[in-house]
Parts: sequence; structure tokens; C-alpha cells
Amino acid sequence: MRHSVLIALLGFISATSAVAQTFDVNSEISLQGRWYPQSPLFSEQSSLAMGAVAKTTLHLELASKTSFTFTPLYRYDSADSQRTHGDVREAYFLMYGDWKTSSWELRLGQASVYWGVTELYNLVDIVNQTDLVEHPRNRPKLGQPMVHLTLSGDWGIAESFLLPYHRQRTFPGPEGRLRSRFPINENASYEHPDEENHVDVAFRYSNSVGPFDFGLSMFVGTNREPAFVASEQTEATTPEYFTLQPYYEQIEQIGLDVQLTTIGLLYKLEAIQRNGMLNLFGAEESYHAVILGTEHTIYNLFNSSASLTVLAEWLYDARGSRATNVWTNDLFLSGFLSLNDVAGTEFVAGLLADLDYDYRALNLEFKRRLSDSWTMRFESIVNLTSDPDDLTYDGRKDSFLGIDFTFGF
Repeated sequence: MRHSVLIALLGFISATSAVAQTFDVNSEISLQGRWYPQSPLFSEQSSLAMGAVAKTTLHLELASKTSFTFTPLYRYDSADSQRTHGDVREAYFLMYGDWKTSSWELRLGQASVYWGVTELYNLVDIVNQTDLVEHPRNRPKLGQPMVHLTLSGDWGIAESFLLPYHRQRTFPGPEGRLRSRFPINENASYEHPDEENHVDVAFRYSNSVGPFDFGLSMFVGTNREPAFVASEQTEATTPEYFTLQPYYEQIEQIGLDVQLTTIGLLYKLEAIQRNGMLNLFGAEESYHAVILGTEHTIYNLFNSSASLTVLAEWLYDARGSRATNVWTNDLFLSGFLSLNDVAGTEFVAGLLADLDYDYRALNLEFKRRLSDSWTMRFESIVNLTSDPDDLTYDGRKDSFLGIDFTFGF
């Protein structure tokens, strides 16, 4: 089924490219590797993983105010079969025009939307599903089928979303080093009888008033973050007795994101109120969560062209130990050094500390262009301490060192 859809999309692109006014293609191929210095928790896991990622964006200008964008992605991973996967990040038509004193845009198809202002984690970002096998820090997103209408003017920006299909979250497989203690069952269940075909809706209003940039959002529909139900294994395919079955509830979420820009500092806030979600122990619980952050940039560091950005963020979830994710009461400190040289050299260091449990993690990153086409990136996530009382961390010690070389063309 997936192959037939892809073939149909490629056939459509070939047909429309013949009548397109402009046709742009941007592609990149990344060769990647990860090394895990600690012994694995499970016998089927390995200490070394190699892989490659191919991504292409095709942009077709079909008419003066109509375009089509197509962005497929494919990843191969030598160690985890679940991490080997493909996705269509984007496959949408964009139409735009003017309406009285305002402007409008309409996106039809599969697209990606990002909400939020903080760096480590975005509470308000709920339209797209997380592609968790891509990276453990919850950044990459799966493409989401949508009808996305945007109206903008001097009064602000109003966005409406109709989301006709729910995409399930991806998880590492039994061989994956970043997997949970118990395997994830691929047969997810849903609260609503329409299951993945339930039609979700979302709205967002954003504006800038003086030094404030803010957004108000609302989402009603199928949760992107699943709860888990333990079920006994029917086949002895793994040594564990239980698997975890994802369960997607119907929820309501109201979100707020604000950034205050001053001469010396940026102040950031994200907050949500969510109703209808199950907590870690399977009980429905309405709750609120918030992220507070501040950011400062020092330019011309030591009379050079370099700049240093330092930031601090605090993440709080009112559920505490009942929360289903790791962001319950955490402090994140980070520094970003950009040399602003021809090669675009960048260094990043971040420390994540759980204020309720004895968990500390260090994140290091180095990035530099090797030529006009090649980019090199080193990354390391080091779990300094892990608390067995924290159920959401699951006792893993999967520190790793990663490297990738990306060729863009």
C-alpha cells in the first residue's frame, strides 16, 4: 500500500512538472554512525550503528499563486530495523492571494507545522506526530495530512487546521539502544471508534505587540502522545513477558507561547492546559505544564567575530511522578558558540538536570562545513546519572557519540 502511494505521488509529480513554470530540487545525503560505549541492557542490542539518510525537496510553481512541494525522506539503520523507515514529510499544494485588506494561504496535503519558542522541548507543538526513531530529543516530526488555512493582516495571523488522519508515533525496535525496557506493540488502540480516521481540529492566533511575540492555540482530537497498556505476550519472540500497547485518547489542549525581546535578554514562556489524557498509572487527569526560559547573546566575543548565546529553561509538569514523559521538573542550561566564520563553525553544550530525581545528562555538539557541499557534525549525549526510581527514564544508560557527513546538492 505504501509503495503504491509513493508510485502515484511520483507519477503525479512527473505529470505536473511538465506544466510547471519553475522546478527546483534540493537534496541531501547523510552518512551517519553512532557508538555506545556502555554495555547494552539487552543481548540483542549492539554498540555500533551505521546508517544513511536521503532527503529531497521538490518545489513546483504551477501558476502565479499556486505551487506544489514534495519532500520524501528515507533512513537506513544497520542496528535497528524499526529505525529503517521512510516518510513523506511534505506533499502539499499551496495557494495564496489577497482578501480585502488581508492575505490568505491555503495548504492542502501532507505538511509539517512547528509551534513554540523554547529550545529543549515545545509543549504547545501538537499538530504533527513525533518521529521518535530519528532522534531522542523529540524534534523531528512525521508529515501530517491537513487542510491549513491562514489569514494575516495588521491585526495578526489566524490559522485553522483540519486534520483528517492520525499518525502513530514511531519507536525504536527491540534491537534499538534507545528502546524502552519492554517492547512496544505495533498494534495501537484508540479511545474513539474512528481510530486513526478521527478528524481533529486546531486553531492558532499569533501577533506581535511591542516587544511581545505571542501565540494562542487550541487543539481538539486524538492525542499525539500515547499512553501505554501492558499486555502479556502471546508469542515468545523476545525474553520479556510483557509488551506495551500504545493507546491514543481524545484530548483538548489550550496553549500559550510568548517571547519578550529586550535589549539584553529574551524571555520565553510556553504553557498548556490539557484535558482527557491518561497519566502514568492509567487514570484520566487534567493538568497544566509550563516552560520558562531566558536567553542572552554576547556579540564580538573577545573582540572577534564570534558570538556566544547562553540560555536557561525550566520545565514543569503538574502531574509530577504521574507524568507520562520525562519533562516533569527539569532544568536545562546551554551555551551556543558560533565563530561566524566562512565554514560556519558552531559548538553547543547543554546540561539537563532532573530536580526531582538523580538524573543528569550532558549534550555536546560540533558542526562545520567542509566545503560548499559537505558538512560535518559530531554529537554526544552522555547520561551522567540515572535514577531507578524515575520510571520514565526506564533505567537506560544509552550514552552515545554520533557523527554524520552530509552532502547537499
